[in-house]
Amino acid sequence: MIPKGEVVMKLTISGKQMELTQGIKDNIESKLSKLDKYISPDTDVKVTVSAKKGRHKIEVTIAPKNGHVIRAEESQENLYPAIDLVVDKLKIQLKKYKDKMQKRHQENKSIRFDSPEINDSILEEDLEDFEDELFIIKRRKRINIKPMSEEEAVLQMELVGHDFYIFRNDETDEIALVYKRKNGGYGIIEQEEY
Repeated sequence: MIPKGEVVMKLTISGKQMELTQGIKDNIESKLSKLDKYISPDTDVKVTVSAKKGRHKIEVTIAPKNGHVIRAEESQENLYPAIDLVVDKLKIQLKKYKDKMQKRHQENKSIRFDSPEINDSILEEDLEDFEDELFIIKRRKRINIKPMSEEEAVLQMELVGHDFYIFRNDETDEIALVYKRKNGGYGIIEQEEY
């Protein structure tokens, strides 16, 4: 548990298709508090835990006020190992993000830079694997975004054989993205108002 009075991230934990016990919430809060030294106190952290067909899934989204959204998910038969694995993934992503931002900007208010380095060997090994692959734009493409319904966007995506398709929603006149979900079906990503 986090000591009372200590400034922490804004954490929201919710359950989907399952009831969360206080023990589960405390465990998630305790594990995520290890990331607190890398995240400024005004950062929103949303956690969704779900259970389906004997597997537990945890999704964590870190949304700094000024910065890039960092997201990780993990699915396991047991929830507690899934929590540990998703926190490890987030540590790696935060470390990579921190290193990239330090190279480009000396001051970034979304991620704290005054903290000690992460000593976990898992981070160093995984960072070496990803370092050369990240942030290299290999192709740039311009597209004509046409107004259409969500159903038309799904059809267009299937016709071009892609896993996603960008379109302008003809009802809202906003840019949206339709994508194929790993577990079947489709999803839509829409811009959130600030």
